[in-house]
Amino acid sequence: MSNSEFGSLTLQLFLLITTAHLLGHLFTRLRQPRVIGEILAGVLLGPSVLSHVPVRLANFLMPLHSADASRISHDAVIGFLYNLGLMLLMFASGAETKGLFNRTDRREIAWLGSVGTGVPFLVTMLAAPLLPLGLLTGAVNQRTPVLLVVGIAVAVTSIPVISRILHDLNILHTRFARLVLGVAVLEDIVLWAVLAIATALAAAGSVPQATIARHVAATIVYFGVGMILAPKLLKRLNRANWNVLARTSPVGYVVAVLLAYAAVAAALDVSLVFAAFLAGFGMAKDSERLADSLDALKKLSFAVFIPIYFAVVGYRLDLSKSFSFSMLAIFMVGACALKLVSAGAGARLGGFSWRDSLNLAVATNARGGPGIVLASVAFDAGIINAAFYTTLVLVAVLTSQAAGGWLEYVLRKGWPLLSGQPSDTAIGVPVEDAGDEKLAA
Repeated sequence: MSNSEFGSLTLQLFLLITTAHLLGHLFTRLRQPRVIGEILAGVLLGPSVLSHVPVRLANFLMPLHSADASRISHDAVIGFLYNLGLMLLMFASGAETKGLFNRTDRREIAWLGSVGTGVPFLVTMLAAPLLPLGLLTGAVNQRTPVLLVVGIAVAVTSIPVISRILHDLNILHTRFARLVLGVAVLEDIVLWAVLAIATALAAAGSVPQATIARHVAATIVYFGVGMILAPKLLKRLNRANWNVLARTSPVGYVVAVLLAYAAVAAALDVSLVFAAFLAGFGMAKDSERLADSLDALKKLSFAVFIPIYFAVVGYRLDLSKSFSFSMLAIFMVGACALKLVSAGAGARLGGFSWRDSLNLAVATNARGGPGIVLASVAFDAGIINAAFYTTLVLVAVLTSQAAGGWLEYVLRKGWPLLSGQPSDTAIGVPVEDAGDEKLAA
């Protein structure tokens, strides 16, 4: 890479990072999820906008995916940072699983998770003959992976985005937040396993059925080991006297563990997204010992790599070519109605009042980061087409924005989010002024 090419690349990264942070900060001030601003930054720097300016200026500012051979290295670097940001986001999501479950909350979380997640997914599976899956299918042209992706998209709840919303509203310490995040964790564990199967089926293509079975089995085994055995082994490894790396460079050790998970996943042809999530999940089981290291990695990730990931997500949204308003409207209404009714029913079965059930249903309807990751993984795997990718991203953004707006409205009215929970919680405190940098990530 020549000096001029490197200079052009640094300009692209400068624009991506600064625009993502500026718009993210603006949306935070407007009491909206920060991630929406980061995605909007990519939209403004992408073909949705730059296609309307002179070609030379557009290529100078953001020549991503250019046909020019001199830009291939740029594509590789941006692609690497995009995937690294995705991995670090999923690692942070996995690491959020510590301390969410309380014995007094298990019954309610079980109802919310089983009904609020299980019903939408099962209804989608049963409605398969009625769904126009052919209009959503990507390059691999397989109905089963598309159906699984649609089911996940209807049922999923965001961990990173909803936790950020709860923090911005200064209610992350409440029982309401524990319930919502507990459900989100359970959903992510189950739904990421389903997505792993979908990507395995898509990758298998037209190879013999025995090979497909081995591929799916490897994915399931990897996920099972990562959920059950690996956290226990990691806890011992973290505390081993001979583990010099963990003692001398804890941050380097955390990164090494993440890369080890990814290397094993690559060897088994398992999606690196799941490897990163399981690495964070395993680290969360012994996070007290590695709290400072995990916090340092999260701060760096949310400062640099994750904003780049979301900005590139926005960049890839070519609203002038791959946007279908009818697809967005139909999927948005159907998915939200099914999720809200199911989550509300789960809350009622868990013993909550109608108002409490509404608050819980709206909060768990926020698809946020996992919804966007789902869209990215499915699109990259060729499971879905560009129009449905755009729909999934926009649904993730809009449902997250709606959840944040509703919760803020409830608190501003002085209403409790849960009966018996104090309603005088301070809201509207910007993240930068909250005095809790660890949670701000």
